[in-house]
Amino acid sequence: MAAGVGLVFPGQGSQSVGMGRALYEAHPEAQAVYEEAAAVLGYDVAALCFDGPAARLNLTEYTQPALLTASVAALRVLEPVGLRPIAVAGHSLGEYSALVAAGGVTFQAAVSLVQKRGRYMAEAVPAGSGQVVAVLGLSRDVIREVCREASARGVVAPANFNCPGQVVIAGEKAAVERATELARAKGSRKVIPLPVSVPVHTPLMQVAADRLAHDVAATTWSDLSVPLVNNADAKPLQLASEVQPSLLRQLPSPVLWEDSVRMMSEMGVTTFLEVGPGTVLTGLVKRIVPDAVTGNVHDPRSLEATMKTLSVRRDS
Repeated sequence: MAAGVGLVFPGQGSQSVGMGRALYEAHPEAQAVYEEAAAVLGYDVAALCFDGPAARLNLTEYTQPALLTASVAALRVLEPVGLRPIAVAGHSLGEYSALVAAGGVTFQAAVSLVQKRGRYMAEAVPAGSGQVVAVLGLSRDVIREVCREASARGVVAPANFNCPGQVVIAGEKAAVERATELARAKGSRKVIPLPVSVPVHTPLMQVAADRLAHDVAATTWSDLSVPLVNNADAKPLQLASEVQPSLLRQLPSPVLWEDSVRMMSEMGVTTFLEVGPGTVLTGLVKRIVPDAVTGNVHDPRSLEATMKTLSVRRDS
């Protein structure tokens, strides 16, 4: 069924209070995922996702397991349909959801791992010292040049190559502020500060990657049932021995999302389903591969719409 389907999973920034509640209330499979997460983490993940408070949900150490749980709950609701994707990918944290979908790691192991990942990331830089902004309307080469020039003020680097004309940069506050000035001077249409204080996917995260290495090594991994197109290289990986070092390279390296979506398209993906909260990736996919069919699964209504999309694709 549904040849040419790829699954993509959202990352940090897609969280919101109330996420996942409707699927939880409608599907026992989703409820079971939240119960598994609570047993591993020692707190009520469902209450955090559904009722907040937002201040706690937005703390990286809580955001990451909460998003993973909401995404895997959506996946479990989708699985009985018998969907067989030909590739998976996830944006930053979403890579862990994608690995669960591909059978590379159990959900319980993944939720424990991302809780530590979030903590290590938050502890890698002093609170309030980092800044993250989205720069619109400049090429990759100009963005790299801007970051090089601004690095005289501190660490600043491209963090996410999201889609044509949208690159996120991150680093130390003074350096990011200087890069913002330079980007505007070079013709950026808009520079948008993002509500993320941790400058992820920059060299400042190497400390977190080094700490995470022990936990990744201690986790049980399996070869993947379908290829994962990874963030660090935008290459399809299927061996557990490739996945583990890739997860560690991911933290201090930019997310090559545009390249990853193009790779999935080259692999034959024509329908991209965003599984988990929000529709951020759906919008990016449409800008990268305009003729792609897209869908998402984050509540009963979107699930029903996606089922219709898949049915039409199968029958056509």
